[in-house]
Amino acid sequence: MRLSPFSVNNGVRPMPQTLEIQPAVPSAEPAVLHTALPVRNSDMLLAILFGALIIFAHDLAQQILLLALAILQLIEGRVPILSTGRGRMASVFLQLALGLELMHLTGNVASAYYPILLLPVVSTAAYLGVVATVIASVAAVAASLSFLLFIDWKNSEMDADGWHTLAIRCLLMAATAVLVNSLGRAIRLESARNKATAEQLAIANKSLLEAEAAMRRAERLAALGQLTAGLAHELRNPLASIKGSADLLARASAARDPMARELGEIISSEVDRTNLLVTRFLAFARPLEPQREIADITEVIDRAAAHASVSIIRDYAPEVPRIPIDPALMEQVFINLLSNAAQSSGTAEPAHVIVVTRVVGNTVETSVTDNGAGIPSDKIETIFNPFFTTKQAGVGLGLAIVSKIVDGHGGKIAVESTPGKGSTFRLSLPI
Repeated sequence: MRLSPFSVNNGVRPMPQTLEIQPAVPSAEPAVLHTALPVRNSDMLLAILFGALIIFAHDLAQQILLLALAILQLIEGRVPILSTGRGRMASVFLQLALGLELMHLTGNVASAYYPILLLPVVSTAAYLGVVATVIASVAAVAASLSFLLFIDWKNSEMDADGWHTLAIRCLLMAATAVLVNSLGRAIRLESARNKATAEQLAIANKSLLEAEAAMRRAERLAALGQLTAGLAHELRNPLASIKGSADLLARASAARDPMARELGEIISSEVDRTNLLVTRFLAFARPLEPQREIADITEVIDRAAAHASVSIIRDYAPEVPRIPIDPALMEQVFINLLSNAAQSSGTAEPAHVIVVTRVVGNTVETSVTDNGAGIPSDKIETIFNPFFTTKQAGVGLGLAIVSKIVDGHGGKIAVESTPGKGSTFRLSLPI
């Protein structure tokens, strides 16, 4: 076996080498597969191999260059700055420069370290596309052949075996790049598919959780609706009798017994309040069938603001189209939302209720924002449940009815709130 395929008579003694040993090949696996942060067995193996190369190096300069190449190989794909396209290209060119310097120190074209030029080629093939791989391969081959330019050919010569070996080296670099690029492309495609599948699973899981929450709420509402409907019908008759009796008592006692008259009026007013609560129960329990018509959502909002006596700041998008809704039911929705926003903003100075409309995809989104005290984070998930309220005199049916009407229109309602800064209710209705 020829230890040196080159016969260069220029006074420089080439380092012995064997063509069968290619130290760069073991680094192909780490260059392709090292994408996870934890240390893996292949990392340890690569560190051991480079450690052995550093030990066998002849001087400190060679050891420093090998150490730098080892560090680049171990951190490639792990450090954020080297994970971008520009970062990877910078790493490739740095490896190429370090490899050229190492060959320059150890015999130029006859250097035993010539396979080190495979490292930038493998890195490019593993992480970048075929175009970048071709460019890196050409650059590595050109770098390897560039040493021929500095040989004094008048006093040097290379036999046919030397040219043959040099051609084999160049072809092996190109073949290795193509093979690693094919493997890297397969891994990148598989990674992209896994990422897309994970995103789809996350979306499906979120939808499933939302569907489960909606189902639980629907079951609670159905049971509550049946109970409420029966109870409300049973309460209305005695309430009517109590109110009639209280009115008669108040009129009969108006002259001779002021206390009895006052008590009768209190009974009558409390019966009215109870009857209103029963009416709300019935409205909540009654099956919802929107009577849709094409309407302008901004006109509905303006009517609701006027009926609720709430001053609002309007930010209506002109491109919002007319949509199929039940104007009466949607007016009730906005009366509740605007009234709640005004009450929440009552303690703020100045109090602002901002209403924004815009088109989002195939829906019209309306947001009602206040600058009140906000909603505690542990209450966000329960504010649309029936009988949940933060008001001392509230019954907790307003937002439950709002949610039911919006669901009946095939829309969605959500709330975003920051304690101390206010809340935003976002209502989306299909176009």
